[in-house]
Amino acid sequence: MNDPFDRQLSIHRTALGALSYRQELLASNIANADTPNFKARDLDFKSALAGAVAGRDFAAASNVGSRAGVLATTSPRHLQGSSSGAAFAQSVQYRSEFQPNADGNTVNMDIERSAFAENAMRLDAVLTFIRSDIKDMQLAMSQ
Repeated sequence: MNDPFDRQLSIHRTALGALSYRQELLASNIANADTPNFKARDLDFKSALAGAVAGRDFAAASNVGSRAGVLATTSPRHLQGSSSGAAFAQSVQYRSEFQPNADGNTVNMDIERSAFAENAMRLDAVLTFIRSDIKDMQLAMSQ
């Protein structure tokens, strides 16, 4: 859809998708803090958003139902499943080790908690921007 409302909110929708996917990665790192040989992963948010804005699959990056991560179905009664971060998966990187563990795990809980809190703050900011844009649009339509 290429209407003014969609154009106004598209960058925020894409940023929200990237930040949500990053939150999933960080939560996975925290959940696997004691798993031997687990390598901590993170999303390079800046490059993921820049790639989406540059048009490298901008529509798929903002839509949860993009074909890149949709599960195959064998019956019309199956629910359509999808991966919300399929469009951003190419920007995922392994986090560098600061202090090696004996079991090969690279999760540093201090870094993960800090990144999780920072990402939550960014998510809140994007949601605030979306709310503000919607209020502006409502005001413009009412006048």
